[in-house]
Amino acid sequence: MIAALVIVPILAGFAVLLLPRRAEQTARWIGVAVAVLAFVAAAASYNAADESARWLSRPFSAAFHVGLGHGVSYWIVLLLTLVTACALLAGSPPWAARGGGPAERTFVAHMLLLLGSMVGVFVARDLLLFALFWDLMLIPVFLAMVASRGRAAVTAWRYLIYNVAGGLVLLLATAAFGIVTGSTDVVGAGSAHAAVGGVAFAWIFGGFAFAFLIKTPVWPLHTWMPDTYADLPSPFAAVVSAVQSKAGLYGFIVIGLGLMPAQMRAAASLMIALGVISLFYGALVALTEADMKRVVAYSSLSHLGLILVALFVFAPTGTPDIVALQGAVVYIVAHGLFSAALFLVLGQIEQREETRLLARLGGLGVRNPKLAGGLTIAALATLGLPGLAGFAGELLIITGIYRAGASWLAAVILVPIIIAAAYMLRLLQDVMNGPQRDDLPQRPDLSFVEGLALAPLVIALVVLGVDPGPVANASAAALQSPSGVALSGEHVPR
Repeated sequence: MIAALVIVPILAGFAVLLLPRRAEQTARWIGVAVAVLAFVAAAASYNAADESARWLSRPFSAAFHVGLGHGVSYWIVLLLTLVTACALLAGSPPWAARGGGPAERTFVAHMLLLLGSMVGVFVARDLLLFALFWDLMLIPVFLAMVASRGRAAVTAWRYLIYNVAGGLVLLLATAAFGIVTGSTDVVGAGSAHAAVGGVAFAWIFGGFAFAFLIKTPVWPLHTWMPDTYADLPSPFAAVVSAVQSKAGLYGFIVIGLGLMPAQMRAAASLMIALGVISLFYGALVALTEADMKRVVAYSSLSHLGLILVALFVFAPTGTPDIVALQGAVVYIVAHGLFSAALFLVLGQIEQREETRLLARLGGLGVRNPKLAGGLTIAALATLGLPGLAGFAGELLIITGIYRAGASWLAAVILVPIIIAAAYMLRLLQDVMNGPQRDDLPQRPDLSFVEGLALAPLVIALVVLGVDPGPVANASAAALQSPSGVALSGEHVPR
């Protein structure tokens, strides 16, 4: 079942390319069906047994080992399949419509290939398999930007160069880990690191951390991200910002805390500093950006910096703070939901009004109340309105930081969280309120299908905001080493 979550979307993506030219709408609905079925299958795989087949014995042992369980992987895969289904249902980007059938099929195929390869990252229980899918998931995004032509093609190369560099370092760190411990299987190698010298694992952790910081991204390795999010077709931007950006944070949780907790503690001061800089830098630039998609891109840089800080908060005993980690997991899912909703709504606005500049927009709420409603809920979740998912994650993170004895840090990170209210209200005001722009095209409001694509994300934002417990408790699995030894002595509340 779990291997099928990886293989079926990839095979379906290639199959879509073989459809006849006249079947462009069929391709879209095939993509939606595959993503929905993947969501149902993932939801049904709670506590499913791992699946493993050995495929390498020298110079170290490796296996095609995949698993979902009930922890962080489970919720991120659910998020991924849900966002992909919503993005495909929302409709193809403008270049697909202009290009006709083949472009439509290519769009759907790229989305399905992205889905399968990203599921592979989050279900991999072998570090070599993790590294291979890490690089594979770059290809559909690169091809989607190249297909968009214009400036996006240049942005595609920047995205590829940054992330391939991180992927190569990740592969080298994985090989070093396998040679030192004898296995890259997370379960098989889990207890072997105790006998390894600190210097060797410090360098290995440095390689993993470099790749994770690029993917997240974190200042100063973030420069590929704003243009990528702005130039990607909005359905792809929704998936990349919602889930692909979480691969690095997921790596810190599962690989860092699971296999190299001592190295995580040693790097905590540096990582917290980078996270705080990203928090402030992203918030301040978002406050001044003129492009609505770049506002969301820089807001993501700020929010992801907050999650990074939470992952490196350790109690005085040297163990990860359980509440901060719970908040990080909740905020990973919450950010995925509201960033996907924002990019889908802004993509619909861009298609209708043919501009992304805030100075050219205004008054859209009068003639597009459904668009205004969707943007309002997503924006309120982003700025941390109580009752929505963003608030639950932020509250847990701040509480955990305070509990860990870093009250000064809790006070500092409140500042960019407050700034978030300013830039999101500015975005909402400039797009939806104010006088109408008579020179902009008069376009219809959200259609039924477009509204249906947005509805699951909005509902999930409310449900997670009201009851974050099931997602928060997924962090309990992250606080167990692969050998089953708890890294934290605290009981995770139910």
